[in-house]
Amino acid sequence: MDSQNDQSPQQGSAHAPAQPVPTHTLGLTSAFTDPLWRISVCLSPVEIDLLRTEPLRRLHFVAHGGASTISTLQSYSRLEHSLGVLSLVAHFHPEDELLRIAALLHDIGHLPLSHTFEGVSGLDHHAIGLELLRAEPIQSVLEKHRVRTGAVVAALGGQPASPLTGRTGLLSLDHLDSYVRSGRAAGRLATDPAVMLDRLDLKDSAVSTDPETAAALVDLACAEARLHTSWDNVGPVSVVRRLARQLLDSSPLTPAQLARMTDPQLWSAFDSCDVTRAESAMVRYELHRLQVTAQPAPGAGPGWDFALRKIYSSAPLVEGRRIEVAAPELAAELAALGSLPTDFRVRWS
Repeated sequence: MDSQNDQSPQQGSAHAPAQPVPTHTLGLTSAFTDPLWRISVCLSPVEIDLLRTEPLRRLHFVAHGGASTISTLQSYSRLEHSLGVLSLVAHFHPEDELLRIAALLHDIGHLPLSHTFEGVSGLDHHAIGLELLRAEPIQSVLEKHRVRTGAVVAALGGQPASPLTGRTGLLSLDHLDSYVRSGRAAGRLATDPAVMLDRLDLKDSAVSTDPETAAALVDLACAEARLHTSWDNVGPVSVVRRLARQLLDSSPLTPAQLARMTDPQLWSAFDSCDVTRAESAMVRYELHRLQVTAQPAPGAGPGWDFALRKIYSSAPLVEGRRIEVAAPELAAELAALGSLPTDFRVRWS
């Protein structure tokens, strides 16, 4: 028998249906494998239904790194991060349905370009996310699977504290995924995430680990803070925030409508507006012309002022103890982030 004509579907027959890859985001095979942590998650029916809703699908078109995606390779999406957090929760608490749902939904309120527009016209992604939980289609999906919306809201609000939201100053699973995923994108991840995962535990709703891994996580947290205060982030974020305000002032677009745009829709809106079109092109194609000065003197020449809203510096527990007690030298590294500049002057050269 001619072996070339005796192929089963599994051997690649031209007539075999194409199968989804393990990292697909729709639950077509009731499974998802996170490519960073290499955790395989058996998706529940409610998780599959949620992944097919517009609020979750939209996150596939929102950059986790915000406007810094223009200047760096931080191009992965909010959906990738959300699935990463779900994978971590499923790893540590596989039977906790409520916590898994909260992990999947925790970022649905994010604005286009993620944190870039936080505070513009009072926009707050946390408040928007809670509104979306109580609206269609999310509410119907939760009701279908007999999940109380109020319970999900409480889980997202950290009542009681959970590994998803963590406690003040302590590393949560949300920030753990952000630090490690950003570190991979920036080429500064020295430890295999799957190896790192074996060294992690949860204690009192916070990530706990050994001293060596704690040092690696602190390095990632510090690198992330330096990225946020760098030209690569401050420059494009400050420009795009200005463009958003100008767009809202000169078009019929409302803040609520802007909040639900995807990144491509936002750029299209900038390009369609006479007031924002030119600078929108400049920030994408002539970004090298931006000049950023840290901690400028009062009245420091042409340009505009920009202030960072927040620098993240959450720390893991070290063998179950606060980092200040177990590893004071690492605590000092995080404390030093307080000296990073948060006020800037930006201008086009």
